Amino acid sequence: MAPGPSTLLGLALCLAQTARTQQGTLPKPTIWAEPGSVVPSGTPVTVWCQGTLEAQVFHLDKEGTSVPWDRQKPPGPGDKAQLAIPQMTEQHAGSYQCYYSTPTGWSEGSDRLELVVTGSYSKPSFLALPSPVVTSGRNVILQCLSLQGFNRFFLTKEGEDESSWTVDGERHPDGQIQALFPMGPVTPGHRWTFRCYGFYRHTPRVWSAPSNPLELLVSGLSGKPSLLTLQGPVVTSGQNLTLQCRSDVGYTRFALSKVGGQDLPQRPARRPQVGLAQADFPLGPVGTIHGGRYRCYGGHGLSSEWSAPSEPLELLVAGEEPAGRLRDRPSLSVRPGPSVAPGENVTLLCQSGNRTDTFLLSKEGAAHRPLRLRSQGQDGRYQAEFSLSPVTSAHGGTYRCYGSLSTDPYLLSQPSEPLALVVSGLTWYLSVLIGVSVTFVLLLLVLLFLFLLHRGQDRRRKSGAAVSDAH
Repeated sequence: MAPGPSTLLGLALCLAQTARTQQGTLPKPTIWAEPGSVVPSGTPVTVWCQGTLEAQVFHLDKEGTSVPWDRQKPPGPGDKAQLAIPQMTEQHAGSYQCYYSTPTGWSEGSDRLELVVTGSYSKPSFLALPSPVVTSGRNVILQCLSLQGFNRFFLTKEGEDESSWTVDGERHPDGQIQALFPMGPVTPGHRWTFRCYGFYRHTPRVWSAPSNPLELLVSGLSGKPSLLTLQGPVVTSGQNLTLQCRSDVGYTRFALSKVGGQDLPQRPARRPQVGLAQADFPLGPVGTIHGGRYRCYGGHGLSSEWSAPSEPLELLVAGEEPAGRLRDRPSLSVRPGPSVAPGENVTLLCQSGNRTDTFLLSKEGAAHRPLRLRSQGQDGRYQAEFSLSPVTSAHGGTYRCYGSLSTDPYLLSQPSEPLALVVSGLTWYLSVLIGVSVTFVLLLLVLLFLFLLHRGQDRRRKSGAAVSDAH
C-alpha cells in the first residue's frame, strides 16, 4: 500500500531533522525578540533569526508543535529573517528555536528563546521587608504576594546589572500565596529597582501583569536634612498638607519615606535662597492613610546613595474616627482657672465619655509634639490631667486636647473646644521682692520718724535748760 500524505510529511520532517542533526557544521544561528522576550498581551513583537550570508531558508520551531511554526526565506541577500507577531497572545508564548539552510545543508539549532506573555492575570503586590529604605551594607527581603494562587514567582532587577530569580510560592498566614527573595548586602553602587510576576507551573510562559516597580533607597552617612510641616504636628482631616525637606548640603533631589510604608516619592531640589536646597511633598487632602512617622533623605545627581535620614516627623490626623469608636470630642477644663499668675500650679483636665487610651494636649502655634498621657478611668469616664506647674508667661496660649486609641495612635478624635490660658501679673519672686522692698522702706520711714522725733525732743530739752539758766 502506498504511503499517505501525512506519512510522507512526517518522513520529510524526520529526514530534515536528521540532516540538521548530522550536519551541525554551520555556525549556530542567533535568535532574539524585539523589543524583548517578555511581552505585554496585545502588543507587537518580532522574533529574529540570524545565520550566515549563505542562508537560503530559515526555519523556526516552537516547542510542543508537530510542524514548523514558521519557514521563511530572506526577501533578498542577507543573513537574517523575522517573524512579526502583531498582537502577542497566550498562543504565541513558548520556547522557540531556529535553523537555517545553505547549499551545503542545515545548521544546528540556535539557543532557545523563551517568549513570555504578561498581563494574563492581575498584578501581585510587591513589598520590601521591613522597609524599602535600607542602610548601606544591610540585607532586605522582597515579598511578592497574590490572591491568584500562583505556585511560581519571577523577580527581575532592572538597570545596567539586570538579573532575575524564580522561586516557588508558599502560603502566607493571611491566605495569599507569597514568594520571598532575600537581597543583600545592599550597596549604593547600583540602582536597586525590581518588579515581580506570578505564574503557574503548568503554563510557565504565561505571566501576570507586572507588579508596581519597587526601588530600594540606600541610606548612607552624609548630612541629614530637616523635615518639617508649616501646619504643625496636628492636622485636620481633609486639610491640604505639604511636608518640606530642606538641607544646607547641596543635594539635587529629596525622597520622602513613611515608616511602615512602601512608597518613596522623590522630588528635585529647588534653591529658594543661597546655600539652601529644599523640596516640597504635597500630600493633598489628609486622610487616615497619612497619619504616621515620616523621614526624608537627600541625594546627589543620579547616585543611588542617599543621605542619613532626617529626624522623624510625627503626623497626627484629627477628626477621623477609627472604626467609629471615637464618636464625641473630649472636654478640656483648667484648675484653678483660665487666668493665673506666673508661678501658680495649673492643671488642664481632658475628659471623654468614650473609651480612650491616650489623651494629647496641643498648644496652638507650637512646633513641638503634643503632650501625651495615658487615660485613667474615673466614674465611667476617661480622663488625663496635664500639669503645667509652675506656669510662666510662655505657657500662655490656646490649648486643645484630643483622644486616641492604641490601635491607631496617629489618628485622633475631634478636638476639644479651645481653652485660652492667660498668664498675667508679677512673678512670685518679684512679688516677694517688692514686698520686702516696701517693708524695708516703711521700716526706714519709721526709723526716720523716730529719729526726727527724738531729735525734736532733744532740742526742746536743750531750749528749756537754756531758759532756766538765763533766769
